[in-house]
Amino acid sequence: MRALLSVYDKTGLEGLAAGLAALGCELVSSGGTSAALVGAGIPHTTVESVTGAPEMLGGRVKTLHPAIHGGILADLDKPAHRADLETLGITPFDLVVCNLYPFRANPSIELIDVGGPTMLRAAAKNWAHVGVLVDPGDYGGALDELRLGEGLTDATRRHLARKAFAHTAAYDAAITTWFDETDPTPQADRPALPPTLHLSLELAGGALRYGENPHQHGARYREIGCTSWWDGVVQHGGIALSYLNLFDAEAAWQLVHDLGRGGAAGDGRQGQPCAAIIKHANPCGAAVADDIRSAYDRAFECDPMSAFGGIVALNRPVDVDLAENLIANPKADVLIAPSFTDEALRLITTKKKNLRVLSAPPPSRDALELRRVDGGFLVQDADRFVTTRADWRVVTDARPTEAHWVDLELAWKLCAYVKSNAIVLVKDGMAVGIGAGQQNRRDSGEIATQKAAGRAKGGVCASDAFYPFRDGLDAAAAGGVAAVIQPGGSLRDDEVIAAANEHGLAMVMTGERHFRH
Repeated sequence: MRALLSVYDKTGLEGLAAGLAALGCELVSSGGTSAALVGAGIPHTTVESVTGAPEMLGGRVKTLHPAIHGGILADLDKPAHRADLETLGITPFDLVVCNLYPFRANPSIELIDVGGPTMLRAAAKNWAHVGVLVDPGDYGGALDELRLGEGLTDATRRHLARKAFAHTAAYDAAITTWFDETDPTPQADRPALPPTLHLSLELAGGALRYGENPHQHGARYREIGCTSWWDGVVQHGGIALSYLNLFDAEAAWQLVHDLGRGGAAGDGRQGQPCAAIIKHANPCGAAVADDIRSAYDRAFECDPMSAFGGIVALNRPVDVDLAENLIANPKADVLIAPSFTDEALRLITTKKKNLRVLSAPPPSRDALELRRVDGGFLVQDADRFVTTRADWRVVTDARPTEAHWVDLELAWKLCAYVKSNAIVLVKDGMAVGIGAGQQNRRDSGEIATQKAAGRAKGGVCASDAFYPFRDGLDAAAAGGVAAVIQPGGSLRDDEVIAAANEHGLAMVMTGERHFRH
């Protein structure tokens, strides 16, 4: 048996090499891997001895040689290949152990590995005869199989080959992305979106309880070499998470941090405690307050019926006082917060055994959003709040008071998280009525008004897109609001503005739409 070892990550190298040597395997190694084996006192042959050529170009060329790649690629079932090996004096390899330069950690031209991917692809191509190891986590299992004396099984070699191709694919994807991110072309001259996208994903955290429905399989995948706030989540109690638990928790966690950071222009509540409740990807309650208990109480008050089975997100730690209130309310599916006191955690996990209790770091947001369509993806840059209060226009005779401005900014941000058509009613830092996902804006407004049940009087209304007709504005007025915020841009803006003046409402136009489908 003959093995070629050339690794950047030396984790487990000494144990693997010693184990292979004990099995009588001839070891061939290069560069830093050879130096590590020398330091460990493990006999081996250098690549230079095999090729008869020294490393050159500062190490860029070490293993790129027929004596190496002929030994990796030879199909030993073909007499012609065996004859070539014999004629050229090349000994075949049975095992290639290689992992690549850490390009993602320190992107640079010199960390674009050439010899490593070439060896990996060669060995993986010839998996019927050659085992290939890219992951130190596989060393132990491979050694165990080899100690049985039969070599690696076909199934093992095939599995390892797939892993090797995935490894090189992810590596190439990272390099391609780096070229895009470091493009020296002036931003104004670049295309809005890259010409190609290269996704390399790995299973993260195992399978979920089920997909969108119990008969569907579901799992979270992450970009290889990358982490997100999800990788810092700790589940303290409850049953396994499902696909929809993650989908809705993502929306809730993003929302509660967006609202907690204040409005588009800073709504006077910067950093204030915030609570949000999500049901079927839509907020059914949200509030900011001076303390997190009050924020949760007010968020729950918006729509207690819809809160049943929802996702509760809080941007402050949970203490025992808040925990008692949470467990007294109707069942939630997921509770997510930055942290929990020991007593609060004990109380929640004792009283609500099925509740998924998560602590999590603050969220981040990807630059691009992808959505599957048949044969590909729809891609867009992530929705952002571009305009600020300074950009917005008051278009009516009446003007918002400062208290209205605070609620308008909160309602505007919350509205962007509600499925279109979206209407949100807010009063004193609290959502009081939310109308989501209707086929027309008037119905969404009527639903929001019905849910508010009179609580919107003197408050504000936000619409995620313009009012195409005055009937939507009339529905807001029927709810008793004093001010409305909307993008504007309808052919009937003048008609809608006239209706607002007729009702005595203040109307603000942002010039920015926030559909969410």
